[in-house]
Amino acid sequence: MLPLWSSASYTIPLPAGHRFPMEKYTMLRDRVVAEGIVPAEHIVAPERATVEELVLAHTPDYVRRFTEGRLDAAELRRLGFPWSPALVERSYRSVGGTIAAARAALDAGIAMNLAGGTHHAFADHGEGFCAFNDVAVAIRVLQRERRIARAAVVDLDVHQGNGTHAIFAGDPSVFTFSVHGGRNYPFHKVPGSLDIELADGTGDDEYLDRLAGALPRVLAVARPDIVLFLAGADPHEGDRLGRLRLTLAGLARRDAMVLEVCREVGLPVAITIAGGYGRRVEDTVDVHVGTVRVAASFCGVTRHT
Repeated sequence: MLPLWSSASYTIPLPAGHRFPMEKYTMLRDRVVAEGIVPAEHIVAPERATVEELVLAHTPDYVRRFTEGRLDAAELRRLGFPWSPALVERSYRSVGGTIAAARAALDAGIAMNLAGGTHHAFADHGEGFCAFNDVAVAIRVLQRERRIARAAVVDLDVHQGNGTHAIFAGDPSVFTFSVHGGRNYPFHKVPGSLDIELADGTGDDEYLDRLAGALPRVLAVARPDIVLFLAGADPHEGDRLGRLRLTLAGLARRDAMVLEVCREVGLPVAITIAGGYGRRVEDTVDVHVGTVRVAASFCGVTRHT
């Protein structure tokens, strides 16, 4: 059965009219249970990440000021959220969920956090609705525990993971691969190990052809012990911010392709849901549920070694 992590603290109050679809986290968990993909009793509430874990990828000063509510107005505008104790709890728990999923993936082959993928968070600041970089922290935790030496980040959110790329810049132990909209946010891209930039309006066939052509090369060059997969919902054709034209079926094929290529070479995969800003939040949740369904279908399947 697919190991999953979720928390009530993933959903917090936001001001009326805020454009971030915070309700999707509760909706996603409820749909996963309602559709019988994973029973409620098998969805685990994550522990909070610790400060000691967070500072493996973030500066102590930033962690302290965010936690204490001492970010200035410009920093909060860049982050995109008003500060609150609930935001702090959400941010710590979300990182904890990805750490737990990454640890579990090493044993189970595939595991998933029903949040995370906050790839715009840099070492010393947050931006783009991302306070802490959960994927970067999880990789550093596993490296510190000597459970892995090398990792690959497969970032298929429609927006480039500029924070992740910056955190791992110059580090040959982590390969950062991103497929994203070339004209989309962030408008200043940070070079990763491999970036594929797509034109507005790119649909299923071109997207999947480009991904299929790159994935085997990424894994061969990266030689990772684990893959962190950001399965963003925002390439979907109904996304307000995505500008691409992938269908639900195309996104399911994307997810299956990543998991199949990793399975063929015996690599564990930890999945985060990353972004999604559908004109209808239900469409975003449909994409995320599809990712959970595909991941669950791979559990219990023998991996090649």
